[in-house]
Amino acid sequence: MNIGTGIVSFIIMWWLVLFTVLPWGVQRNANPAIGEDQGAPVRARIWFKAAVTTGLTIVLWGALFVAIEMDVFSFRDIAGGY
Repeated sequence: MNIGTGIVSFIIMWWLVLFTVLPWGVQRNANPAIGEDQGAPVRARIWFKAAVTTGLTIVLWGALFVAIEMDVFSFRDIAGGY
């Protein structure tokens, strides 16, 4: 895996993990004020979720890196050798 592939795969994995982490612990406001969206969370905790996302992505990306470097699988083999 070269550095460009590593960076791109990390970024894609980060966004995928973020969208799975975003709903964690969301509680809706039971009595929203006028003009507030009913689905808006009481506390978004976005910095906590970004930190959890980064930690999980580092672990997942590390597993992917090890699997690729140890020739467990190859993207070229999956793509048919192109």
